[in-house]
Amino acid sequence: MSRDFHSPGRSAVFACDGMAATSHPLASAAAIDALKAGGTAADAAVAAAATLAVVEPHMTGIGGDCFCLVAKPGVPVWGYNGSGRAAAAARAEVLWDKGVRAIGIDSPHCVTVPGAIEAWAAVLQSHGRFGLDRALAPAIRHAEHGFPVTPRVAYDWTFSAEALRADPGAARHYLIDGRAPATGHIMRFPALAATLKAIAARGPKAFYEEAAADIVATLAPRGSWLTREDFANHRGEEATPIASNYRGLDVVELPPNGQGLVVLVLLNILERFDLASLNPHGPERLHIALEAARMAFAVRDTHVADPAWMRASVPSLIDKGFAATLANRIDRSKRMKLPSAPTPGSDTVYLTVVDRDRMAVSFINSIYSEFGSKIATEKTGILLHSRGACFAVDPSHPNAIGPSKRPMNTIIPALGMRDGRCELAFGVMGAHYQPMGHAHVVTNLVDYRMDLQAAIDSPRVFFEGEDTIVERGISAAAIDGLAQRGHHVTVRQRPWGGGQAIAIDWQRGVLIGASDARKDGCALGY
Repeated sequence: MSRDFHSPGRSAVFACDGMAATSHPLASAAAIDALKAGGTAADAAVAAAATLAVVEPHMTGIGGDCFCLVAKPGVPVWGYNGSGRAAAAARAEVLWDKGVRAIGIDSPHCVTVPGAIEAWAAVLQSHGRFGLDRALAPAIRHAEHGFPVTPRVAYDWTFSAEALRADPGAARHYLIDGRAPATGHIMRFPALAATLKAIAARGPKAFYEEAAADIVATLAPRGSWLTREDFANHRGEEATPIASNYRGLDVVELPPNGQGLVVLVLLNILERFDLASLNPHGPERLHIALEAARMAFAVRDTHVADPAWMRASVPSLIDKGFAATLANRIDRSKRMKLPSAPTPGSDTVYLTVVDRDRMAVSFINSIYSEFGSKIATEKTGILLHSRGACFAVDPSHPNAIGPSKRPMNTIIPALGMRDGRCELAFGVMGAHYQPMGHAHVVTNLVDYRMDLQAAIDSPRVFFEGEDTIVERGISAAAIDGLAQRGHHVTVRQRPWGGGQAIAIDWQRGVLIGASDARKDGCALGY
């Protein structure tokens, strides 16, 4: 199914030697430049991620986390978990006894040790030809000399201006005279440029030892438990990917503490239904997708945590038999009663790069909420993420905040494999929405045979608590059909984060890239 050429839209991008798909044109250009300079897809991915940390500061940054999957012909898929931990002194009991029942993004405890810089270095060391000095060069240039703010970035920035004004560092570095920059404004981040230069010259220690002092000093007056030792002790880790087969396509995700497991649970449920016989935009398909997602998210909210604290095994949760029992609970005629899910956000960047050797990199970087914690260091210009808000506070929950513990993390890169070869590198931004976004893209490709761009462009639905939220592209007939099945439907005013994907056509030797027009997405090839 290809797009209607009578209607405005965009086609997928085709190329042979290399492809990058990111949420911003400058990041895609940085990736292609790295490939043309002899870098691998890993070098290009880090260059793009660092660029996004400058040009999309509300979505990502060096004060956030990172996850990565790398597929190379003939070898097992490599995974990396670059998420940071809570302070060694963190105790759920202390917060619980004070009456705290959730960690909000206004809490100092929402800031965990950022894992991105260490992860970037690990990706380059394992799969790149460049060092951090070359990979960070485009980001340094944009931070120092300026970049024009694109329309979607400017639109999103305005919603956080008031919150940014409340923090001295954030107001200093991320506002112009107390206001968000307008479209086309040339924005510069001199303090961040200096920090990036230090990292380029001295490696991760410039962040985890030198900049850490500024971060700890910024957070300490607010009541944070984080210390310089917590930063110095940080290490990400290689992670063995997990997978499940969906109608012949092996969908590969990273294991917990990320929510990639939820994608596999969701696809295992959906595999029990003949989706191909349903209208891809009709109420029957959307109802089943919503009910399956609500079931899968209930599994997540019960079980997913730092794996050292999980009580159910990953194999048992992605077992096809377990999925069958969940699918049997779905009523095709009405909405089920289930625990409510967390409210989705959209503050992450996903990118993917494939090089001429067909190394495929699926890469995601995030500060979680828009502008993360809204706290920035005044000296180093680092905007700190809010990933700790994903912790539970109930000490009995496996995902309760605790000493040196990683929170359940929403960001998830993915791959699609067939017969041991990577055919698809893809991801979807949008915080809690991401598992449903992955399943939406996969089912669009597999069940409805949409082309890659159409699969990303297809209108989406999700749920926020007891409400069913739809994008404006969902038809009135579909909304009526959902309402008849018991859904309380509202139209989302702000879109969820977009998605990117690259498909590898091994037979023809072609790379196919797609990016989301809901953002300033850009796929480039050469």
